Amino acid sequence: MDKFLHEHPITPRTESEKKAVVNRLKRIEGQVRGIQKMVEEDRYCVDILVQISAINAALKKVGYTVAERHMKYCVSHAVQSGEGNDMIEELMEVMKQISK
Repeated sequence: MDKFLHEHPITPRTESEKKAVVNRLKRIEGQVRGIQKMVEEDRYCVDILVQISAINAALKKVGYTVAERHMKYCVSHAVQSGEGNDMIEELMEVMKQISK
């Protein structure tokens, strides 16, 4: 799989794209700290599980955002330049990993 890794995206993310993703990740980071505090305070297990579920959903949303951008720019560019099969193969390998 390493043969597919790229240092930089074909089309660099705009500042607003970066800001939106980073802000979402910071909110998720805060939620994780909140769960740590809940555990330290010996909070009810179900409440903790609900928060874990919310974090999982938030991370999936960030992942979908990144995947969508990758398909619209990187995969599209690869297809247009005749390298689509390799890029699609790379994406499918990643999709297999994240769907476990």
